[in-house]
Amino acid sequence: MKNKRILILGMARSGVAISKLLSHYENEITLTDLKEQEPNLVKELEDLGIHVIITEHQEDLVNDTLDVVIKNPVIPKNNLAVVKAKKLQIPVINELEASYELLPKNVTIIGITGSNGKTTTTTMTYEMLKYSSHKVHLAGNIGIPLADIVSDVKEGDIIVLEISDHQLMDMYDFTTNISVLTNLSEVHLDFHGNYENYKNTKKKIFAHHTKDSIAILNAGNEDVLELTKEIPSKKLYFSAKQKADICLEDGYIVYNGEKIISTKDICVKGNHNYENSMVAILIAKMFEVSNEDIKKFLKEFKGVEHRMEYVTTLNGRKFYNDSKATNNESTIIALDSFTEPTILIMGGLDRNIPFDSIAPHLIHTKKIICYGETKEKMKKFGELNGKEVLVMDTLEEATKKAYQESAEGDVILLSPACASWDQFDNFETRGKIFKEIVKNL
Repeated sequence: MKNKRILILGMARSGVAISKLLSHYENEITLTDLKEQEPNLVKELEDLGIHVIITEHQEDLVNDTLDVVIKNPVIPKNNLAVVKAKKLQIPVINELEASYELLPKNVTIIGITGSNGKTTTTTMTYEMLKYSSHKVHLAGNIGIPLADIVSDVKEGDIIVLEISDHQLMDMYDFTTNISVLTNLSEVHLDFHGNYENYKNTKKKIFAHHTKDSIAILNAGNEDVLELTKEIPSKKLYFSAKQKADICLEDGYIVYNGEKIISTKDICVKGNHNYENSMVAILIAKMFEVSNEDIKKFLKEFKGVEHRMEYVTTLNGRKFYNDSKATNNESTIIALDSFTEPTILIMGGLDRNIPFDSIAPHLIHTKKIICYGETKEKMKKFGELNGKEVLVMDTLEEATKKAYQESAEGDVILLSPACASWDQFDNFETRGKIFKEIVKNL
Protein backbone atom coordinates (compact mmCIF):
# COMPACT_ATOMS: atom_id res chain seq x y z
CA MET A 1 0.00 0.00 0.00
CA LYS A 2 2.84 2.39 -0.87
CA ASN A 3 3.47 4.38 -4.08
CA LYS A 4 0.14 3.28 -5.56
CA ARG A 5 -2.65 4.86 -7.56
CA ILE A 6 -5.72 4.22 -5.42
CA LEU A 7 -9.44 4.84 -5.86
CA ILE A 8 -11.51 4.78 -2.67
CA LEU A 9 -15.27 4.31 -3.07
CA GLY A 10 -17.35 5.84 -0.28
CA MET A 11 -16.66 8.68 2.18
CA ALA A 12 -18.09 7.04 5.28
CA ARG A 13 -15.87 6.60 8.37
CA SER A 14 -13.73 3.86 6.86
CA GLY A 15 -13.23 5.65 3.53
CA VAL A 16 -12.08 8.87 5.15
CA ALA A 17 -9.87 7.01 7.65
CA ILE A 18 -8.06 4.88 5.06
CA SER A 19 -7.56 7.82 2.70
CA LYS A 20 -5.90 9.81 5.51
CA LEU A 21 -3.69 6.88 6.49
CA LEU A 22 -2.59 6.07 2.95
CA SER A 23 -1.86 9.72 2.17
CA HIS A 24 1.29 9.35 4.33
CA TYR A 25 2.73 6.59 2.09
CA GLU A 26 3.32 8.47 -1.17
CA ASN A 27 0.12 7.21 -2.76
CA GLU A 28 -1.96 9.05 -5.36
CA ILE A 29 -5.46 8.87 -3.90
CA THR A 30 -8.89 9.67 -5.30
CA LEU A 31 -11.77 9.52 -2.79
CA THR A 32 -15.28 9.55 -4.23
CA ASP A 33 -18.85 9.58 -2.97
CA LEU A 34 -22.34 10.01 -4.37
CA LYS A 35 -23.34 12.72 -1.86
CA GLU A 36 -22.03 16.22 -1.23
CA GLN A 37 -19.76 16.32 1.82
CA GLU A 38 -19.07 18.78 4.62
CA PRO A 39 -16.76 21.48 3.13
CA ASN A 40 -14.31 21.48 6.08
CA LEU A 41 -13.81 17.72 5.70
CA VAL A 42 -13.21 18.06 1.96
CA LYS A 43 -10.65 20.82 2.57
CA GLU A 44 -8.87 18.73 5.23
CA LEU A 45 -8.59 15.83 2.80
CA GLU A 46 -7.48 17.99 -0.12
CA ASP A 47 -4.81 19.58 2.08
CA LEU A 48 -3.39 16.05 2.46
CA GLY A 49 -3.18 15.74 -1.32
CA ILE A 50 -6.32 13.57 -1.67
CA HIS A 51 -8.51 14.21 -4.72
CA VAL A 52 -12.18 14.36 -3.61
CA ILE A 53 -14.72 13.79 -6.38
CA ILE A 54 -18.50 13.76 -5.85
CA THR A 55 -20.17 11.96 -8.73
CA GLU A 56 -22.96 9.52 -9.51
CA HIS A 57 -20.77 7.99 -12.23
CA GLN A 58 -17.93 6.54 -10.18
CA GLU A 59 -17.28 3.91 -12.83
CA ASP A 60 -15.81 6.73 -14.98
CA LEU A 61 -12.99 7.02 -12.42
CA VAL A 62 -11.95 3.39 -12.94
CA ASN A 63 -9.24 2.79 -15.55
CA ASP A 64 -6.26 0.53 -16.08
CA THR A 65 -3.82 2.98 -14.48
CA LEU A 66 -5.22 2.15 -11.00
CA ASP A 67 -3.32 -0.24 -8.74
CA VAL A 68 -6.16 -0.93 -6.31
CA VAL A 69 -9.77 0.00 -5.50
CA ILE A 70 -10.81 0.22 -1.84
CA LYS A 71 -14.57 0.09 -1.35
CA ASN A 72 -16.93 0.69 1.52
CA PRO A 73 -18.16 -2.72 2.78
CA VAL A 74 -21.83 -1.94 2.10
CA ILE A 75 -21.23 -1.24 -1.59
CA PRO A 76 -22.53 -4.36 -3.42
CA LYS A 77 -20.41 -6.44 -5.76
CA ASN A 78 -22.63 -5.47 -8.72
CA ASN A 79 -21.77 -1.77 -8.32
CA LEU A 80 -20.69 -0.50 -11.74
CA ALA A 81 -17.31 0.77 -10.52
CA VAL A 82 -16.58 -2.54 -8.77
CA VAL A 83 -17.61 -4.58 -11.81
CA LYS A 84 -15.43 -2.46 -14.09
CA ALA A 85 -12.42 -2.74 -11.75
CA LYS A 86 -12.68 -6.52 -11.63
CA LYS A 87 -13.05 -6.68 -15.41
CA LEU A 88 -9.75 -4.75 -15.64
CA GLN A 89 -8.26 -7.16 -13.06
CA ILE A 90 -7.72 -4.37 -10.54
CA PRO A 91 -7.81 -5.71 -6.95
CA VAL A 92 -10.91 -4.61 -5.01
CA ILE A 93 -10.41 -4.68 -1.24
CA ASN A 94 -11.72 -2.83 1.80
CA GLU A 95 -10.32 -0.58 4.53
CA LEU A 96 -9.61 -3.47 6.92
CA GLU A 97 -7.53 -5.34 4.32
CA ALA A 98 -5.62 -2.20 3.32
CA SER A 99 -4.89 -1.24 6.95
CA TYR A 100 -3.75 -4.78 7.76
CA GLU A 101 -0.92 -4.42 5.25
CA LEU A 102 0.50 -1.51 7.30
CA LEU A 103 0.46 -3.16 10.73
CA PRO A 104 3.65 -4.23 12.54
CA LYS A 105 4.18 -7.93 11.90
CA ASN A 106 4.43 -9.11 15.52
CA VAL A 107 0.90 -8.27 16.72
CA THR A 108 -1.86 -10.61 17.88
CA ILE A 109 -5.12 -10.16 15.95
CA ILE A 110 -8.38 -11.38 17.45
CA GLY A 111 -11.23 -11.35 14.92
CA ILE A 112 -14.83 -11.74 16.08
CA THR A 113 -17.75 -12.39 13.72
CA GLY A 114 -21.19 -14.02 13.77
CA SER A 115 -24.81 -13.26 13.03
CA ASN A 116 -25.42 -11.87 16.52
CA GLY A 117 -23.42 -10.96 19.61
CA LYS A 118 -20.39 -9.57 17.75
CA THR A 119 -20.40 -6.10 19.26
CA THR A 120 -20.94 -7.17 22.87
CA THR A 121 -18.39 -9.99 22.62
CA THR A 122 -15.81 -7.71 20.99
CA THR A 123 -16.33 -5.00 23.59
CA MET A 124 -16.19 -7.48 26.49
CA THR A 125 -12.99 -9.06 25.17
CA TYR A 126 -11.27 -5.71 24.65
CA GLU A 127 -12.39 -4.27 27.98
CA MET A 128 -11.45 -7.43 29.90
CA LEU A 129 -7.93 -7.44 28.45
CA LYS A 130 -7.60 -3.71 29.05
CA TYR A 131 -8.87 -4.14 32.64
CA SER A 132 -5.96 -6.50 33.26
CA SER A 133 -3.44 -3.96 31.87
CA HIS A 134 -2.67 -5.58 28.50
CA LYS A 135 -1.70 -3.27 25.60
CA VAL A 136 -4.82 -3.78 23.52
CA HIS A 137 -6.61 -1.87 20.74
CA LEU A 138 -10.26 -1.95 19.61
CA ALA A 139 -11.35 -1.51 15.97
CA GLY A 140 -13.42 -2.85 13.07
CA ASN A 141 -17.14 -2.94 12.47
CA ILE A 142 -17.66 -1.63 16.00
CA GLY A 143 -17.32 1.91 14.63
CA ILE A 144 -13.53 2.45 14.78
CA PRO A 145 -11.76 1.92 11.44
CA LEU A 146 -8.56 -0.09 11.77
CA ALA A 147 -6.92 2.72 9.77
CA ASP A 148 -7.51 5.08 12.70
CA ILE A 149 -5.36 3.03 15.08
CA VAL A 150 -2.57 1.70 12.82
CA SER A 151 -0.13 4.43 13.88
CA ASP A 152 -0.73 3.61 17.56
CA VAL A 153 -0.08 -0.13 17.27
CA LYS A 154 3.35 -1.38 18.34
CA GLU A 155 4.98 -4.80 18.06
CA GLY A 156 3.62 -7.19 20.68
CA ASP A 157 0.26 -5.37 20.98
CA ILE A 158 -3.17 -7.05 20.78
CA ILE A 159 -5.90 -5.91 18.39
CA VAL A 160 -9.53 -6.94 18.96
CA LEU A 161 -11.65 -6.54 15.82
CA GLU A 162 -15.37 -6.89 15.21
CA ILE A 163 -15.63 -8.10 11.60
CA SER A 164 -18.86 -8.13 9.60
CA ASP A 165 -19.76 -10.37 6.68
CA HIS A 166 -19.70 -7.28 4.46
CA GLN A 167 -16.06 -6.73 5.44
CA LEU A 168 -15.09 -10.37 5.00
CA MET A 169 -16.28 -10.31 1.39
CA ASP A 170 -13.37 -8.12 0.29
CA MET A 171 -10.56 -9.52 2.42
CA TYR A 172 -7.89 -11.82 1.02
CA ASP A 173 -4.51 -11.65 2.79
CA PHE A 174 -5.95 -10.57 6.15
CA THR A 175 -5.14 -13.16 8.82
CA THR A 176 -6.16 -13.54 12.47
CA ASN A 177 -4.36 -15.39 15.24
CA ILE A 178 -7.64 -16.04 17.05
CA SER A 179 -11.02 -16.16 15.26
CA VAL A 180 -14.42 -16.27 16.96
CA LEU A 181 -17.69 -17.34 15.32
CA THR A 182 -20.43 -16.46 17.82
CA ASN A 183 -23.33 -18.07 15.91
CA LEU A 184 -24.96 -18.33 12.49
CA SER A 185 -28.53 -17.60 11.40
CA GLU A 186 -30.22 -16.47 8.19
CA VAL A 187 -29.44 -12.74 7.98
CA HIS A 188 -28.25 -10.36 5.22
CA LEU A 189 -29.59 -12.70 2.55
CA ASP A 190 -30.58 -9.69 0.44
CA PHE A 191 -26.87 -8.84 0.18
CA HIS A 192 -25.51 -12.37 -0.29
CA GLY A 193 -28.30 -13.96 -2.34
CA ASN A 194 -28.67 -17.07 -0.18
CA TYR A 195 -27.67 -18.59 3.15
CA GLU A 196 -24.86 -20.72 1.69
CA ASN A 197 -23.12 -17.64 0.30
CA TYR A 198 -23.52 -15.89 3.64
CA LYS A 199 -22.06 -18.82 5.61
CA ASN A 200 -19.13 -19.21 3.24
CA THR A 201 -18.39 -15.51 3.59
CA LYS A 202 -18.32 -15.90 7.38
CA LYS A 203 -15.92 -18.84 6.99
CA LYS A 204 -13.32 -16.45 5.55
CA ILE A 205 -12.47 -15.36 9.09
CA PHE A 206 -10.58 -18.68 9.35
CA ALA A 207 -8.69 -18.08 6.09
CA HIS A 208 -4.95 -18.72 6.42
CA HIS A 209 -5.43 -20.49 9.77
CA THR A 210 -2.95 -23.23 10.63
CA LYS A 211 -2.86 -25.79 13.43
CA ASP A 212 -1.33 -23.05 15.61
CA SER A 213 -4.28 -20.67 15.06
CA ILE A 214 -7.22 -20.72 17.45
CA ALA A 215 -10.92 -20.93 16.52
CA ILE A 216 -13.51 -20.25 19.23
CA LEU A 217 -16.85 -21.76 18.23
CA ASN A 218 -20.43 -22.03 19.46
CA ALA A 219 -20.99 -25.70 20.35
CA GLY A 220 -24.75 -25.19 20.40
CA ASN A 221 -25.06 -23.94 16.82
CA GLU A 222 -25.24 -26.73 14.23
CA ASP A 223 -24.45 -24.44 11.32
CA VAL A 224 -21.26 -23.26 13.05
CA LEU A 225 -20.17 -26.86 13.70
CA GLU A 226 -20.86 -27.94 10.12
CA LEU A 227 -19.14 -24.92 8.58
CA THR A 228 -15.95 -25.30 10.62
CA LYS A 229 -15.50 -29.07 10.75
CA GLU A 230 -12.60 -29.06 8.27
CA ILE A 231 -10.70 -25.93 9.31
CA PRO A 232 -7.18 -26.76 10.60
CA SER A 233 -7.33 -24.47 13.66
CA LYS A 234 -7.13 -25.58 17.28
CA LYS A 235 -10.83 -25.48 18.24
CA LEU A 236 -12.28 -24.33 21.56
CA TYR A 237 -16.01 -24.51 22.21
CA PHE A 238 -18.45 -22.51 24.33
CA SER A 239 -22.13 -23.07 25.10
CA ALA A 240 -24.84 -22.04 27.54
CA LYS A 241 -26.83 -25.15 26.57
CA GLN A 242 -24.43 -28.11 26.69
CA LYS A 243 -21.02 -29.34 27.79
CA ALA A 244 -18.08 -27.51 26.20
CA ASP A 245 -14.62 -26.19 27.03
CA ILE A 246 -16.47 -23.37 28.78
CA CYS A 247 -20.15 -23.74 29.62
CA LEU A 248 -22.93 -23.24 32.18
CA GLU A 249 -23.20 -25.70 35.08
CA ASP A 250 -25.47 -25.21 38.10
CA GLY A 251 -25.63 -21.45 37.65
CA TYR A 252 -21.87 -21.01 37.13
CA ILE A 253 -19.67 -20.38 34.12
CA VAL A 254 -17.25 -23.31 34.24
CA TYR A 255 -13.95 -23.44 32.34
CA ASN A 256 -12.26 -26.84 32.09
CA GLY A 257 -14.05 -27.99 35.24
CA GLU A 258 -13.21 -24.83 37.21
CA LYS A 259 -16.00 -22.52 38.42
CA ILE A 260 -15.14 -19.01 37.23
CA ILE A 261 -18.16 -16.92 38.23
CA SER A 262 -21.81 -17.32 39.25
CA THR A 263 -24.29 -15.94 36.72
CA LYS A 264 -25.86 -14.05 39.66
CA ASP A 265 -22.69 -11.96 39.79
CA ILE A 266 -22.63 -11.07 36.08
CA CYS A 267 -24.09 -7.61 35.50
CA VAL A 268 -25.53 -8.33 32.02
CA LYS A 269 -28.17 -11.06 32.08
CA GLY A 270 -29.44 -13.73 29.67
CA ASN A 271 -27.87 -16.83 28.14
CA HIS A 272 -26.70 -14.84 25.11
CA ASN A 273 -24.72 -12.54 27.41
CA TYR A 274 -23.34 -15.49 29.34
CA GLU A 275 -22.08 -16.92 26.04
CA ASN A 276 -20.54 -13.55 25.14
CA SER A 277 -18.83 -13.64 28.55
CA MET A 278 -17.56 -17.17 27.89
CA VAL A 279 -15.78 -16.07 24.70
CA ALA A 280 -14.15 -13.16 26.52
CA ILE A 281 -13.07 -15.50 29.34
CA LEU A 282 -11.57 -18.03 26.91
CA ILE A 283 -9.49 -15.30 25.29
CA ALA A 284 -8.56 -13.72 28.64
CA LYS A 285 -7.26 -17.10 29.82
CA MET A 286 -4.92 -17.23 26.80
CA PHE A 287 -3.37 -13.99 28.03
CA GLU A 288 -3.16 -15.19 31.64
CA VAL A 289 -5.81 -12.85 33.03
CA SER A 290 -6.57 -13.88 36.62
CA ASN A 291 -9.96 -15.21 37.76
CA GLU A 292 -10.09 -12.30 40.18
CA ASP A 293 -9.80 -9.72 37.37
CA ILE A 294 -12.33 -11.64 35.24
CA LYS A 295 -14.86 -11.66 38.09
CA LYS A 296 -14.34 -8.00 38.96
CA PHE A 297 -14.80 -7.00 35.33
CA LEU A 298 -17.97 -9.05 34.75
CA LYS A 299 -19.55 -7.67 37.92
CA GLU A 300 -19.03 -4.12 36.59
CA PHE A 301 -19.60 -4.44 32.82
CA LYS A 302 -23.03 -2.96 32.03
CA GLY A 303 -23.26 -3.79 28.33
CA VAL A 304 -22.94 -1.96 25.02
CA GLU A 305 -24.74 1.15 23.82
CA HIS A 306 -27.69 0.34 21.51
CA ARG A 307 -27.69 -3.37 22.49
CA MET A 308 -30.39 -4.05 25.07
CA GLU A 309 -29.37 -0.73 26.64
CA TYR A 310 -31.47 0.40 29.58
CA VAL A 311 -32.43 4.06 28.95
CA THR A 312 -34.63 5.17 31.84
CA THR A 313 -37.78 4.49 33.85
CA LEU A 314 -40.56 7.01 33.31
CA ASN A 315 -43.73 6.77 35.41
CA GLY A 316 -43.14 3.07 35.95
CA ARG A 317 -42.35 2.30 32.28
CA LYS A 318 -38.85 0.97 31.52
CA PHE A 319 -37.36 2.03 28.17
CA TYR A 320 -34.74 -0.10 26.39
CA ASN A 321 -32.70 0.85 23.31
CA ASP A 322 -31.93 -2.20 21.15
CA SER A 323 -31.30 -0.28 17.92
CA LYS A 324 -28.46 -2.72 17.11
CA ALA A 325 -31.15 -5.37 16.48
CA THR A 326 -31.11 -5.21 12.69
CA ASN A 327 -32.40 -8.76 12.11
CA ASN A 328 -35.00 -11.20 13.44
CA GLU A 329 -32.60 -13.17 15.62
CA SER A 330 -31.48 -10.06 17.53
CA THR A 331 -35.08 -9.04 18.21
CA ILE A 332 -35.88 -12.58 19.37
CA ILE A 333 -33.01 -12.39 21.89
CA ALA A 334 -34.37 -9.06 23.16
CA LEU A 335 -37.96 -10.29 23.49
CA ASP A 336 -36.85 -13.42 25.35
CA SER A 337 -35.06 -11.24 27.90
CA PHE A 338 -38.30 -9.83 29.37
CA THR A 339 -41.21 -11.35 31.25
CA GLU A 340 -42.95 -7.99 31.81
CA PRO A 341 -45.71 -6.77 29.45
CA THR A 342 -43.80 -5.32 26.49
CA ILE A 343 -44.64 -2.72 23.89
CA LEU A 344 -42.41 -3.46 20.90
CA ILE A 345 -41.29 -0.71 18.52
CA MET A 346 -40.21 -2.19 15.17
CA GLY A 347 -39.44 -0.94 11.69
CA GLY A 348 -36.85 0.17 9.18
CA LEU A 349 -35.44 -0.83 5.82
CA ASP A 350 -37.32 -3.57 3.95
CA ARG A 351 -34.86 -6.35 3.08
CA ASN A 352 -37.61 -8.67 1.83
CA ILE A 353 -37.19 -10.99 4.81
CA PRO A 354 -40.34 -12.36 6.54
CA PHE A 355 -40.73 -11.80 10.29
CA ASP A 356 -42.35 -15.20 10.97
CA SER A 357 -39.52 -16.47 13.18
CA ILE A 358 -40.29 -13.72 15.71
CA ALA A 359 -43.89 -14.92 16.24
CA PRO A 360 -43.26 -17.58 18.95
CA HIS A 361 -41.38 -15.01 21.01
CA LEU A 362 -44.23 -12.48 21.27
CA ILE A 363 -45.59 -14.13 24.44
CA HIS A 364 -45.11 -11.02 26.59
CA THR A 365 -45.72 -8.48 23.80
CA LYS A 366 -48.97 -6.62 24.40
CA LYS A 367 -48.74 -4.23 21.42
CA ILE A 368 -46.53 -3.61 18.40
CA ILE A 369 -45.85 -0.07 17.20
CA CYS A 370 -44.30 -0.09 13.73
CA TYR A 371 -42.89 2.64 11.51
CA GLY A 372 -40.74 3.14 8.44
CA GLU A 373 -40.48 1.23 5.17
CA THR A 374 -41.61 -2.11 6.66
CA LYS A 375 -44.59 -0.76 8.63
CA GLU A 376 -47.38 -2.30 6.53
CA LYS A 377 -45.60 -5.65 6.32
CA MET A 378 -45.15 -5.63 10.10
CA LYS A 379 -48.79 -4.70 10.61
CA LYS A 380 -49.87 -7.83 8.70
CA PHE A 381 -47.36 -9.96 10.60
CA GLY A 382 -48.52 -8.69 14.01
CA GLU A 383 -52.21 -9.02 13.30
CA LEU A 384 -51.78 -12.54 11.91
CA ASN A 385 -50.25 -13.42 15.27
CA GLY A 386 -53.07 -11.92 17.31
CA LYS A 387 -51.32 -8.71 18.35
CA GLU A 388 -52.68 -5.19 18.32
CA VAL A 389 -50.56 -3.19 15.87
CA LEU A 390 -50.38 0.58 15.51
CA VAL A 391 -48.75 2.07 12.41
CA MET A 392 -46.80 5.33 12.51
CA ASP A 393 -44.54 7.08 10.00
CA THR A 394 -41.49 7.98 12.09
CA LEU A 395 -39.57 6.68 15.10
CA GLU A 396 -40.54 9.78 17.07
CA GLU A 397 -44.25 9.19 16.43
CA ALA A 398 -43.84 5.49 17.27
CA THR A 399 -42.05 6.20 20.56
CA LYS A 400 -44.60 8.76 21.69
CA LYS A 401 -47.46 6.41 20.77
CA ALA A 402 -45.79 3.54 22.66
CA TYR A 403 -45.66 5.70 25.79
CA GLN A 404 -49.30 6.78 25.36
CA GLU A 405 -50.41 3.16 24.99
CA SER A 406 -48.33 1.86 27.93
CA ALA A 407 -49.20 1.22 31.58
CA GLU A 408 -47.15 1.23 34.74
CA GLY A 409 -44.91 -1.85 34.86
CA ASP A 410 -44.56 -2.11 31.06
CA VAL A 411 -41.33 -2.38 29.10
CA ILE A 412 -41.08 -0.14 26.02
CA LEU A 413 -38.55 -1.82 23.74
CA LEU A 414 -37.03 -0.45 20.55
CA SER A 415 -35.85 -3.60 18.79
CA PRO A 416 -36.43 -2.88 15.08
CA ALA A 417 -35.51 -6.23 13.41
CA CYS A 418 -34.53 -4.08 10.42
CA ALA A 419 -31.61 -2.03 9.19
CA SER A 420 -31.88 1.71 9.80
CA TRP A 421 -31.11 3.03 6.33
CA ASP A 422 -34.65 3.97 5.31
CA GLN A 423 -34.63 6.93 7.76
CA PHE A 424 -31.19 7.00 9.45
CA ASP A 425 -27.51 6.83 8.46
CA ASN A 426 -26.85 3.91 10.82
CA PHE A 427 -28.23 2.07 13.85
CA GLU A 428 -26.17 4.28 16.21
CA THR A 429 -27.95 7.41 14.96
CA ARG A 430 -31.30 5.64 15.31
CA GLY A 431 -30.50 4.63 18.89
CA LYS A 432 -29.26 8.08 19.90
CA ILE A 433 -32.38 9.73 18.46
CA PHE A 434 -34.60 7.21 20.30
CA LYS A 435 -32.87 8.07 23.58
CA GLU A 436 -33.29 11.79 22.88
CA ILE A 437 -37.02 11.28 22.18
CA VAL A 438 -37.39 9.37 25.46
CA LYS A 439 -35.48 12.09 27.31
CA ASN A 440 -37.87 14.70 25.91
CA LEU A 441 -40.85 12.68 27.13
